[in-house]
Amino acid sequence: MCGMPQQPPVRSTPTRPSRPDASMSLLTNVMDHSLDDGYAEAAARKKAAGTEGMPKTVRAKLGLALGLVLAALVVTVGGAQARISAPVVAKEREELIDRIQQETAAADELEDSVDKLRDDVSARQRKALKEDGRSDADDLVGILSGAVEVHGPGVRLVVNDSKGAGQGGEGDPRETSGFSDTGRVRDRDMQRVVNGLWASGAEAISINGQRLTALSAIRAAGDAILVDNKPLAPPYTVLAVGDGQRLSTRFQNSPDGLYLHALQENFGIRTSISVEGDITVPAAPSVIVRTAEPSTEKGTS
Repeated sequence: MCGMPQQPPVRSTPTRPSRPDASMSLLTNVMDHSLDDGYAEAAARKKAAGTEGMPKTVRAKLGLALGLVLAALVVTVGGAQARISAPVVAKEREELIDRIQQETAAADELEDSVDKLRDDVSARQRKALKEDGRSDADDLVGILSGAVEVHGPGVRLVVNDSKGAGQGGEGDPRETSGFSDTGRVRDRDMQRVVNGLWASGAEAISINGQRLTALSAIRAAGDAILVDNKPLAPPYTVLAVGDGQRLSTRFQNSPDGLYLHALQENFGIRTSISVEGDITVPAAPSVIVRTAEPSTEKGTS
């Protein structure tokens, strides 16, 4: 009798499905068992050994209290010093401001005194010229030297910075003169203007009320133009006494007049010239008189 092949026994209960996280046993263990158990166990061991976080002995408690007192003392002292030093700093600042204001006022008073003395010297010079009864030649010398006031026909020339003078420029040849702004009028520009007016027949010249003489100097200090060490601010108004129309024409056609026109075309410097029937050029604040003396030294043979 042929035997039937033996079949594996069939389970009466279904096979239990495996957990989805069976391959993540470590993460499962961490999630199932909280870390609080480990902390509780460590705390229990410290309690049994008498090593809790807070000091138990009197000496340890005193040390902790002393540290807290010292920390509070440092904070208190620092705050007190800050409150004490703040009024001192404010007082020193106020005293410095007062000193600056006092020195500024003193400088203004000295400047006013200098102006008054210059006016007095000029008035005395003009009075001396009248009392001496000098000839017309002497009066002409006084006019040319700037010792007396001059009025008559002439020209009014106004030279001003360009409208974009605050922007400057790069690669401009005028930048090499030391001025940061290429649209500003320079001292050398005013020198050429004055020299051109003299060459065109001007008899007396002033810039912003400052009379020019044979000893006058036009210089620069930073971005400011100085005439006889007195700073001037733009616009620069030049008054020149002379044959008005002829003076204007000769100046505009001269190399210096063409130079001024080039400044207007290339750098935007604003200029205007007009013929005036009567203008007044003030006397110079002070005139230094220099007298030539013959040499007494004998030449060696």
